[in-house]
Amino acid sequence: MFTGGIYIMKRFIRIIIILAILSSITVIPAMADGPDLPTEIDVSGEYLLLVKGNKGAQLEREVEKLGGTLEFFHEAGFAFVSGISEGAAQKLGKQNFVQDIQQNVLIEFDPGITQTAAIEVADLPTSPSDPTTAVRFPWQWNMRAIDADDAWAEGYLGSSDVTVAILDTGIGYTHPDVYGLVDLERSASFLPTDDMYVAYYFPGAHPVADLHYHGTHVAATVASNGLAAAGVTSQTTLMGVKVCSILGGCPGDAITKGILHAVDNGADVINMSLGGTFDKKDYPGYVSVINKLFNYANSKGVTVVVSAGNEADDLDHNGSEYKTYCDTPSTICVSATGPTYADDIYWGPWYEIDAPAYYTNYGRSAINVAAPGGNSGGYIWAACSTFSLVIPDCQTGAYVVGLGGTSMASPHVAGLAAMLVDQYGNNPGRIKTALQQGAEDLGQPGVDPFYGKGRINVFDTVAP
Repeated sequence: MFTGGIYIMKRFIRIIIILAILSSITVIPAMADGPDLPTEIDVSGEYLLLVKGNKGAQLEREVEKLGGTLEFFHEAGFAFVSGISEGAAQKLGKQNFVQDIQQNVLIEFDPGITQTAAIEVADLPTSPSDPTTAVRFPWQWNMRAIDADDAWAEGYLGSSDVTVAILDTGIGYTHPDVYGLVDLERSASFLPTDDMYVAYYFPGAHPVADLHYHGTHVAATVASNGLAAAGVTSQTTLMGVKVCSILGGCPGDAITKGILHAVDNGADVINMSLGGTFDKKDYPGYVSVINKLFNYANSKGVTVVVSAGNEADDLDHNGSEYKTYCDTPSTICVSATGPTYADDIYWGPWYEIDAPAYYTNYGRSAINVAAPGGNSGGYIWAACSTFSLVIPDCQTGAYVVGLGGTSMASPHVAGLAAMLVDQYGNNPGRIKTALQQGAEDLGQPGVDPFYGKGRINVFDTVAP
């Protein structure tokens, strides 16, 4: 791995541009009512279809006969229609080329367990060549817990040839920690409601702009320039895919379109720090839809990393409930760990840093590996979106925010998975095995309900 002059020069040029952007940021008031801006997401009258064969044109004709609109069709057999009644949906489902039809769902969005006040980071380093020089790296017990700093010292910084898609609330792509790492040409929003907010508050901004803060925090944990805070990698390319709304919730159609977009546009790894739970009795066919979607991603060589959830639920005994997306075989499900207490919650020292987080879901049948997610004794610190309407101070400079949740654990694993793509190529099975083999076996020997195969270790996994 080369970490010399070219790498340092790229970072220096990137930082010069960052400082110019920060000096021109306009402060926007938080969530003021704008003209004709929607206040909620409505998924009524919308349906997801599994379609046999390339029947897009035929499907469109049938939908039009029923008074609806074909909004989306993908050759892998996924389609969305809108503007039809339940009766019309039943008629459509009887077509011989329709394998299944399900009402669109609104998946809950969990922004995390802990949120501290956003903290501005001044006096950013001018040309860091080492992520440990990030101003808030001393607060990042999480990176030291997984031996990421040891891997960096050996030159394992990730590769710009590897792309991690962040399916989330978007990315604050002008923040110094992620500026230049986000491929805006391949980034996309699948939330027309949020696009209206972006256009109103930030004219000219890319629709993927993160109006929340969650997606930016997740993205900067995967990859960061290491100015305010370090990420697991510092050279990995990020793709923003906005599927969760500032208005609350992640529509099923946005998630489906987002996954397909990421796969079809060259993502090597997908991180999904989102989820929810539904009763399989209420949505009897939705599990097969999810499985087909993630099988498609795996068939294209894409590794999918998901968060376990924050309900402290036993996923081995959740009955007819289906945890999205940990109960999906073609994913890597991540639980959360963190310190139980600290002398100083910012500066440490921190104690019992590998304790299972009090909120994390668990279960031998679901958890593959664990990673730092924050606990009662410490947060995960990462960038706050420069477009945030939830924490408007973050628009004014280089802010970090401390969060806790399995949402914060998952991107640690996604960052490590990106390093493994650089070593093994697009082989999700091999990458999953390597993650588990390189993990530190904690708790009960073998597979533990809280740790799965263990808490990840970056150095032990990527170093020869």
